[in-house]
Amino acid sequence: MKPNNKKIPILNIFKIGIFNFTIFAKNLTMYKILAKLNKALLPSFTKQGLDPIKAKKWQKAIIAYRYFITVKSLD
Repeated sequence: MKPNNKKIPILNIFKIGIFNFTIFAKNLTMYKILAKLNKALLPSFTKQGLDPIKAKKWQKAIIAYRYFITVKSLD
């Protein structure tokens, strides 16, 4: 029996790469939309002069969430 040595055409690899890039682009736009919503809806603790050390747990959670979304939207 001969070993099954099927080669993947370059065109198929290229299509997979485009598909992955399309998913990445959709995720990036999703994070940019979320960042704009965060800016409009969530409170800005830096403008209020909140000390992060004295922040409550829910305030720290909002700060972390806003940071995560902002970083993802900049990639």
